[in-house]
Amino acid sequence: MQAPAQFLARSALQSMIDALAARGYRVIGPQVRDGAIVYADLAQVNDLPQGWRDAQEPSSYRLTHSDNVRCFAWANGPQAIKPHLFAAQEPLWRAIQTDDGFRVEAVEPDVRPLAFIGVRACDLSALALQDRVFLGGPFVDPYYAARGTEMLLIAVHCSHAAATCFCASTGDGPRAGAGFDLALSELEEGFVLEVGSAAGRGIAALLPLTVASAQQIQAAQTQVEAAAQSQTRTLPSRNLRDLLFANLDHPRWDDVAARCLSCGNCTLVCPTCFCHAESEVTALNGKETLHQREWDSCFSAGHGYIHGFQVRPETKHRYRQWLTHKLGSWHEQFGRSGCVGCGRCIAWCPVGIDLTEEAHAITGETGHDE
Repeated sequence: MQAPAQFLARSALQSMIDALAARGYRVIGPQVRDGAIVYADLAQVNDLPQGWRDAQEPSSYRLTHSDNVRCFAWANGPQAIKPHLFAAQEPLWRAIQTDDGFRVEAVEPDVRPLAFIGVRACDLSALALQDRVFLGGPFVDPYYAARGTEMLLIAVHCSHAAATCFCASTGDGPRAGAGFDLALSELEEGFVLEVGSAAGRGIAALLPLTVASAQQIQAAQTQVEAAAQSQTRTLPSRNLRDLLFANLDHPRWDDVAARCLSCGNCTLVCPTCFCHAESEVTALNGKETLHQREWDSCFSAGHGYIHGFQVRPETKHRYRQWLTHKLGSWHEQFGRSGCVGCGRCIAWCPVGIDLTEEAHAITGETGHDE
């Protein structure tokens, strides 16, 4: 018999943060920083973006504030939880000169367990894809794995969609379907709570929960359905591999290249992109060098350079590589598209290039999904 839905009063939300901290988690949640909503260390419920809303359009992201009591009435920010697992820049090892040669030391990542509050459905799907990249093959990335060990995820079903969102088209939202330990539906008076794992059940047992009413459950369902119905952007299909690779010489590639700056913003804000480069940083005294990796982009010239030969010399080649890989050849690698419909690449592109518009134009498809 399924347990009845539970309810956490808004006044008791701090108890969730405290319960996570008491269990030894480093608690991370959404906050307003520098005009955007980002995920950072969270200790007090007052640090959540209460009353904030986002307005997103191609090349536009703006926050507005009101007296609304809701803390999660927004779609997303420029980045979700990816930077906390796959760090934008991190040291891997260092070499130190000694009297008889040198020694190499590994740089260990912070392994304190992470607990995220406010994770969106699209970003849970993105996390599952990142897990396949860094954990699913024969070579497990120890830095990513260390941060993901004993991680706890508290999702919030989206009650509002931005104009750039299209997660309903990709099947990744706005309701979180899997991958969470706890999931919240935010109402004015508090949160309908769902348990998704044994770890989540353990945290729920520490909270002052009551049984959710039928009206609260219905209100939670209605608002997530409204968020899905409000989305106007779509991808023409969930598997565009054959259509994209049949149109590698489409004139639209030249059209988008004339607008694209090759800045890499779309890859930096994408929650599934995983390209990175490695480099050496030498100390001023010349006796120590640090080997580090940092995010890279298929839009950079260096990414396509192979021993004297530039694989993708023009912008149209780089955009084509990104789009055909993300929406096409990911299916061969990971069994699904690399796009989760978050729309960040649209909002944060300086010239407003719309991935969904380009996909429709290149494939000539107008359907919703398949």
